[in-house]
Amino acid sequence: MRMNTADQPIVIRDSLRIGAVARQLGISASLLRAWEKLGLARPVRTAGNYRTYTNEDLRILRRAVYFRRMRGLNAPAILDRLREEGMLNHKKGQAVPETPSIGPQLRKLRLKRGEPLATVAKAVNVSVGFLSNLERSQNAASVGIMRRLAQYYGLNILDFFANGSATGPLIRPQERSILQGGPGVQMELLASGKITMEPHLFRVAPGAGSGECYSHEGEEFLFVTGGQLAIFLENEEYRLRAGDSFYFDSKTPHRWHNPGKKEATILWINTPPTF
Repeated sequence: MRMNTADQPIVIRDSLRIGAVARQLGISASLLRAWEKLGLARPVRTAGNYRTYTNEDLRILRRAVYFRRMRGLNAPAILDRLREEGMLNHKKGQAVPETPSIGPQLRKLRLKRGEPLATVAKAVNVSVGFLSNLERSQNAASVGIMRRLAQYYGLNILDFFANGSATGPLIRPQERSILQGGPGVQMELLASGKITMEPHLFRVAPGAGSGECYSHEGEEFLFVTGGQLAIFLENEEYRLRAGDSFYFDSKTPHRWHNPGKKEATILWINTPPTF
């Protein structure tokens, strides 16, 4: 179903490839690729190097189509408007790093153990179909599900990050390792090597979040640099705004989401690296 007006949502069940997205939005695939080069879109690349788009991607692209058709804006002007609305936070003309999928790693880990999909799916409380799609890079796992998978395989979420190009104490923005934590959640690793603190920059789209509760060893510190974040420690909710900081024991079951209308950015530090 195609929706082209500004107030009609596009709803999808799974990630879509570029051709399906182009048809839903009523634009060409070549225009989508051009917008990607400008930093307007952030599709995830599968193991087969196919672009996949989430609901959050479509929300942003739908707004871009509105500005193009109804307001007659060109691509640079669209970027400016989306940044003003808090839907994009990267700089004009800056290339957006590709976000690798964890699917191939999960499949490799499972096959190394010689376990069927059903065994792992039951252990981490997801469906066999979901896990199969995740391993084939057709689904994105929430932070909560990623945490359960990491625990099952005796790893930390940190181990799912692709190796970045930085090797010393200084990491420039373009050198950061990036991991997708489900639709609308992006985690950028701010340090590498043998570290005792695990610092991330979280980017959380409106309405996106961790999914279900999770817990692990260690302690956590958050500093909200932009937007809002609602975080639950067991059944108690805390609302954080830009400038707020937050500290808690990671053993406490916790979950979080962005309740605002703009992207939230959070400096998030775990110690030791047990996340």
